[in-house]
Amino acid sequence: MSHDLRAPLRVVEGFTRILKEDYGPQLDAQANQHLDRVLSAAERMDAMLNALLAQAQLASEPLQRQAVDVSALAREVGREQLGVLNGAARAELVVADGLVAQADPTLLRRVLENLIGNALKYSDKVDCPLVSVGAIPETDPEVYFVRDNGVGFDMVHADKLFGMFQRLHSARDFPGNGVGLAAAQGIVRRHGGRIWAESAVGQGACFYFTLDASRHHQRRTER
Repeated sequence: MSHDLRAPLRVVEGFTRILKEDYGPQLDAQANQHLDRVLSAAERMDAMLNALLAQAQLASEPLQRQAVDVSALAREVGREQLGVLNGAARAELVVADGLVAQADPTLLRRVLENLIGNALKYSDKVDCPLVSVGAIPETDPEVYFVRDNGVGFDMVHADKLFGMFQRLHSARDFPGNGVGLAAAQGIVRRHGGRIWAESAVGQGACFYFTLDASRHHQRRTER
């Protein structure tokens, strides 16, 4: 479906661009703004189609569990995110030592990229951005978390967090296509785990996730 939709989208984008380039000088300012909006919408739709393709590819990738140093992986992802996000260089990233998991390292990296990237993005407007990665002690299964001190969100809308293209903040204030958390949820579920969040407006957010079922559930399933 994504591939099929690209053909008419290219026609819309292509002829709109031709119209603007060839006849833009003859049109008034409002008409040119309308054309700019069409081009902007076509660009957003292309990004959404790319996201749909990536999500489909993600679901088809085989799961390859192995021992993963989650602490080292989170620090590596954090360094990368701090280097590419505007203004994030002033943020502080704190990663607990000794975090390990049995998981697919490539897929787990995607989860951390989404969660740490979001944490840095949504805390960028506070005076001293702080992002923490850790695990809750003595939980079964182990519960990992990524916490920030950013803008947060109203828990009334928490059910929208993991939906495709769902956003709780304006794209003008916080750019993105609303796909990252849906992808993270898909990966966590493929590992047999779950993901959820706690937050309050203006008080940051904390995303929790597990990467397998509890040992009790595993034993019951084996029976």
